[in-house]
Amino acid sequence: GLYDMSADAAIHDVRTEGDNMRPTPIYMVASGDLRLAANQVCWPTQKAVEERVCDAFAQEGHVLVRAHPVDDKAGHGFIYTQRMGLDVFNTIPKHARVVVVTAVWQYTHHVLGGLQHHKGPILTIGNWSGQWPGLVGLLNLNASLTKIGRVFSTLWSENFDDNFFLAGLREWLHTGTITQDDSHVHDLQLTRIASPDVALGEKLARKFEENRTIMGIFDEGCMGMVNAMIDDPLLNALGMYKERLSQSALLAAMRSVSQEEAQAIRSWMNNKGVQFVTGTNEDTDLTDTQILEQCKMYIAAVRIAHHYGCDLVGIQYQQGLKDMAPASDLAEGMMNNVDRPPVYHAVTKQELYPGQPVVHFNEVDEGAGLDALLTNRVWTELELDPATTLHDIRWGEQFGDQFVWVFEISGSAPPSHFVGGWAGASSERQPAMYFPLGGGTLKGVCRPGEIVWSRVFIMDGVLHADIGRATVVDLPPEETERRLRATTYQWPIMHAVLHGVTRNQMMARHKANHVQVAYGKDEASANRALNVKAAMMHHLGIRVHMCGDIVG
Repeated sequence: GLYDMSADAAIHDVRTEGDNMRPTPIYMVASGDLRLAANQVCWPTQKAVEERVCDAFAQEGHVLVRAHPVDDKAGHGFIYTQRMGLDVFNTIPKHARVVVVTAVWQYTHHVLGGLQHHKGPILTIGNWSGQWPGLVGLLNLNASLTKIGRVFSTLWSENFDDNFFLAGLREWLHTGTITQDDSHVHDLQLTRIASPDVALGEKLARKFEENRTIMGIFDEGCMGMVNAMIDDPLLNALGMYKERLSQSALLAAMRSVSQEEAQAIRSWMNNKGVQFVTGTNEDTDLTDTQILEQCKMYIAAVRIAHHYGCDLVGIQYQQGLKDMAPASDLAEGMMNNVDRPPVYHAVTKQELYPGQPVVHFNEVDEGAGLDALLTNRVWTELELDPATTLHDIRWGEQFGDQFVWVFEISGSAPPSHFVGGWAGASSERQPAMYFPLGGGTLKGVCRPGEIVWSRVFIMDGVLHADIGRATVVDLPPEETERRLRATTYQWPIMHAVLHGVTRNQMMARHKANHVQVAYGKDEASANRALNVKAAMMHHLGIRVHMCGDIVG
């Protein structure tokens, strides 16, 4: 009866102990993917999580009513378009309490408009699981709500019966808000940073502003990530300007790349020792044909970036591109590495961007893009490896006496981050559920070392940045394998231990589904890079927050 809207009477008949009055219904919504296959595959998990959440509310004497029915014909119960989401919210009483339950990757814009204009308290809930990127979806929803200035509360749990979850739930039910621990967040104080690092940060900021930079964007806005778009005036104030490009132009440019040029890229990777896990079935396997198309995309993207004078580029890659070409991940991982296959100008045959990465930001997440270019400038100045990437904050579990996060980007990372470099990299077919035309990832296990993590985000209408330190640890092969099997096996993985930031602090505070990372050579160089970058951001007018344990 839980999913049969005609059986509402049965749901409504939950009463608080010793009270014959029916409690006011609390409405539950579920935002899903745009892709039918993803919604169908992930629905059983979502349904099970919703049932457990409903039980938790019932235990507290409250009714949770699904605001939209399950579509048995479609095979799922998700809101799967923005129009549908707006229509669903038109049926919810304006001042009612609303709970968004997220056990899967979801497109935030499906429900953001409804949430924005809703007058009642909002609670977002995610399941602590690596199976489908539900935590990733939760973090994106939370970040997008933050961007538009909509107050909300948030919770997460594995089984919805732990003390943290139940205490938070009770607080929300009684007050409409939840108090989270953000004691790890400290506004930047330049006096706590060594003066030479402050001076270098200021110098780099002035240079950045004076030289002006161009962010190339192959179709803006990806998978409903409202938080991932930075309004032009905010970027322009830093001296950065958008070059709005089209994925159609990228496809057209791929057609002008020869088979021989594409094969040269593949051969370069073969010679480096990359393992391509190939087969012959285009529907289920990674094929040589798909790989060559990805090599053409790499060449085309670099050539277009050069033509427009871009300092960095991002490829949307969802939705339209997946139906026209293999995934862009392999190209993206190559672009972000210093040591990468050379790309030459189509006419002059001059090598483009020699000896440096072509900074790329996955899923056109402009917060990650701005962060990546600032990282590139600081790391290059300090003679550190400037290869940087975003990762999904996918999940994490205790291992020994440490909480080890699974940072796992949805397809590729620069090979200099991997154990074994290029030789430690493999390319496996992207899941057919997401990518009908396939294409290979650029997968590896990220090497042990010291990293700086960060996130640029919009809050209260201005740019902010959270920044902190972490250590990438080496886990036993069987534990790495278990974590890959518990998440998405084809994607690169980083085992990260944050310095002075707990699991719950990170989840409550972080304003994105993505986190930007870059390696230092050792603790001292990572600490210095963090401080110079923080100072640079500050002098650019970004409001910087130091998170966790940081050495000045």
